[in-house]
Amino acid sequence: MDAIEDEVVLLDEAGAPIGRAPKSAAHGPDTALHLAFSCHVVNALGEVLVTRRALSKQAWPGVWTNSFCGHPKPAESLTAAVRRRADHELGIDLGDVELALPLFRYRATDANGIVENEVCPVYVATTDDEPDPNPREVAEFAWIPPHDLVRAVESAPWAFSPWLVLQARELELFR
Repeated sequence: MDAIEDEVVLLDEAGAPIGRAPKSAAHGPDTALHLAFSCHVVNALGEVLVTRRALSKQAWPGVWTNSFCGHPKPAESLTAAVRRRADHELGIDLGDVELALPLFRYRATDANGIVENEVCPVYVATTDDEPDPNPREVAEFAWIPPHDLVRAVESAPWAFSPWLVLQARELELFR
């Protein structure tokens, strides 16, 4: 039996839901605005988890980024989606999950012409778990002090996802 492809929530310019589309159709050269999320995970030492996207990823393969990102399914709450993707991508359970940037939005094009066009609320979460990454999602990971991540992003923004570069400028976590 074929698996049913995940769908994303399409949005109008004001950020209101207007429909849904297959996830595979939501990222291409002419990407419709849709709902996503980003999450930064922090451990008990105050270190933030950064991941390098798997080389098989459609957009920004092999690029360092925040802990994980994803898309809520239609009718799924954002918090439930964050917890689902933490388990799927990193094999971790999250403690506190807090909305840090509710209105974050960006549009960016990668070297292959794939466009991200997302309203992307940003969360900060905690965990006591050590990641066990899904190799289809994550090539490698590191726990680093937030100020070291900010320095790296400022020194070599091209080595990081465009959404992480923007979030590092706005998030209280990195100040």
